[in-house]
Amino acid sequence: MELQGICHKMHAALKTHSVPDQTIHKANVEYKFILDRSEIDLPFVLGQELEIEWTGNIFCTSCCAKTPKSYSQGHCFKCFKTKAECDLCIMKPETCHYHLDTCREDEFAHSVCFQPHIVYLANSSALKIGITRIVNMPTRWLDQGATQALPILKVGSRRLSGHLETLIGTQIADKTDWRKLLKGEAEPLNLIEQRDQILEEFAPKIQTIRDEFSQNLEFNENLEFLENELPREFIYPVEQYPEKIKSLNLDKTPKIRGVLQGIKGQYLLLDIGVINIRKYTGYELILRA
Repeated sequence: MELQGICHKMHAALKTHSVPDQTIHKANVEYKFILDRSEIDLPFVLGQELEIEWTGNIFCTSCCAKTPKSYSQGHCFKCFKTKAECDLCIMKPETCHYHLDTCREDEFAHSVCFQPHIVYLANSSALKIGITRIVNMPTRWLDQGATQALPILKVGSRRLSGHLETLIGTQIADKTDWRKLLKGEAEPLNLIEQRDQILEEFAPKIQTIRDEFSQNLEFNENLEFLENELPREFIYPVEQYPEKIKSLNLDKTPKIRGVLQGIKGQYLLLDIGVINIRKYTGYELILRA
């Protein structure tokens, strides 16, 4: 089978659930390849041979213009410099500048930044702190390859979540070690205990931030402690983890072919190396299986 189109990040979803003791949510993760924003009818089968070829073309995922280079995961340079989704505050939400009246797109701010967000703990390569919109659960965790996750706070804006992430990030990493992620499963953690310790340690500073943001009368930027949330556990379709990590690069090698040994996060684990599919958003690819 051969399929061709513009690549987007893989769609990850939860396939089956099991809650034997009502203290944790467990689920298997399944993936679908996305070409031209549509799920393609090509199920991933571990052990199958897969070929991915880049045609040499890149198209902006925002304006669809052809571009010689991809910026900020699939944008042309013009959109990279003008679209709100490419602004620095997307990577560093605590730097949101909407209140300074310098936001690139007010509509984006209202539909994305001033929507309910959660602050969460996750275990991917180790314990990490992170944020995401509520509508992005559990996709955010699956894209990161987390094996465990627990929402700990619910807030009314991206900027507020960013300040809390930065605060807690002084003690806990906010990044994933992708090499360690792809070498095997992370050591299981008691996320409930971790949550309780963190919230107790940072309670005074969290209250200070809470008081500051509660004065915003334009938007609801309240903060809620999520004390009744259960931990989530995710099982990824991995048959074999690589002993050594070799990163495959379509910019240097436009055609790669290997046996699929697993999928985790946005990575395909092949017998010849690993490839981050999200990195090639906007690339025109030919997929053969």
